[in-house]
Amino acid sequence: MGKKSSFFLIGLALLAIFPLIRPPAYFLSFLFKMFLFIILAESWTLIGGFAGYLSFGHVAFFGIGAYTSSVLFQHFSLSPFIGALPAGGVAALVALIIGYPCLRLKGPYFAVITLCFAFVVDLIVKNWAFLGGSEGIHLKLVQMDIQSSRSIFYEIFLGLVAVTLLYVRRVQHSKFGMGLASIREDEEVAQTLTINTAAVKIKAFIMSAFFPGVAGGIYAYYISYIHPDIVFDINISILIVLMAVFGGGKSWAGPLLGAALLTVVNELLSLFVRPEIARVIYGAMFMGVIIFMPDGMVAFFSRRRRA
Repeated sequence: MGKKSSFFLIGLALLAIFPLIRPPAYFLSFLFKMFLFIILAESWTLIGGFAGYLSFGHVAFFGIGAYTSSVLFQHFSLSPFIGALPAGGVAALVALIIGYPCLRLKGPYFAVITLCFAFVVDLIVKNWAFLGGSEGIHLKLVQMDIQSSRSIFYEIFLGLVAVTLLYVRRVQHSKFGMGLASIREDEEVAQTLTINTAAVKIKAFIMSAFFPGVAGGIYAYYISYIHPDIVFDINISILIVLMAVFGGGKSWAGPLLGAALLTVVNELLSLFVRPEIARVIYGAMFMGVIIFMPDGMVAFFSRRRRA
């Protein structure tokens, strides 16, 4: 077992036993939020970082997962912890359907079409009475104290983080990941190397939608009320991209670092700084990263260490 794997397992074990010391529910909720963004950023990097197809509509898969799980719970009494898997499956199916036409586009055209897709899904849900329309869906929670409830969701999301990280890391070091990297560098050259670029891209797009769908399915039960303005908020999509780019989307470690760091920064700014000043600080941080660390923090520090 390598040193990095040992650190990963130790960190995972420490996080797993954290609820046993019964910390304030605020800290469990904060870490839950961090875990959520790590899952979303890591899954996005499969298509956005590894393949270089910048998707600005990934919040749609998160929202689709949330609504699928909620409908299964409301109409079929299926626990959201179980319904999260079919929720991820529905998100992946939608990605398969829209992936073939959308992935024919490149660069800003792909970014715009995925952004439009998120808006279209939002409008469909708001006008579909079966899904609660503009009123949303209320979910009846199991009666338990907030500490136990937060601890359960914390542990489930921690496990989902571990699975997502292991999968994305495995993809990066696999033949599949090498194919995605070839597409990112030069798709036409990749085709001349007998890489089935269409199949590789659609597979990455499907898997990048599956994990947000699962996370959305569980998140719906966590907040107990879902509304299109909450789960299809386009700001979530933008934040996912910023987190992945901030840490470095070309490696599995980049989105992990970016999501963890920016979640902390965002929380501190929201607590101690006025919103307008916080936006200025946020913007300055990203300008600094783009100018001085265009490949993200992980690549920057890796180069410095080798030098």
